[in-house]
Amino acid sequence: MEVILDTYAEPADPAVPLVCFDESGKELQAHRREPWPPQLGQPAREDPEYVRAGSANLFMSYAPHLGWRQVTVTTQRTAVDWARAMRALVDVHFPDAARIIVVLDNLNTHRLSSLYTTFPAPEAHRIARRLELRYTPKHGSWLNMAELELAVLGRQCLARRLPDRATLEAEVTAWTAVRNAVAAPAQWTFTVDDARTRLTHLYPFPICDPTIEPAHSA
Repeated sequence: MEVILDTYAEPADPAVPLVCFDESGKELQAHRREPWPPQLGQPAREDPEYVRAGSANLFMSYAPHLGWRQVTVTTQRTAVDWARAMRALVDVHFPDAARIIVVLDNLNTHRLSSLYTTFPAPEAHRIARRLELRYTPKHGSWLNMAELELAVLGRQCLARRLPDRATLEAEVTAWTAVRNAVAAPAQWTFTVDDARTRLTHLYPFPICDPTIEPAHSA
């Protein structure tokens, strides 16, 4: 936890961008009957019955210092899908970065070994050398700022029926463009000192004042 909090407290470095990465699912649902459009004094109405149209995965890459995010829609979230997302970070989104710090959770596909199961060894090695993975602790996914950005995406874009992957991709792309145009930043305020004050149950020893000398027994 403290490694992640220290990472967020470090000043932005253009040569070493910070990217928070997470994924989420979206059920695709089509209307069984066309909704009624809004009328004067009457909001739009939607039949509660719908048609299931499968599901999709969304990969969120979020650079909090830059106010930049990228959402990629995939059918699944396998090791291969994750490896391709990491290659896109390295080659497409941050080609000039010396290294990319990636904050992510401990999902079993989030491993450099996934690169080697997806690409030939020289290519996997090239990508791996540009990545520095920093994992949130177990049960600590709330420390990942990409999770917060996914929550915004859910409220502003996904909280409605989307009938197919093409529609989902179009809506997510439009949302991403608007957010990136204003460089919507993160407002992360939780620090290591806050953790030691508010999450004392995580620390095996009490936080003591270092200016006070310990008592000595006779």
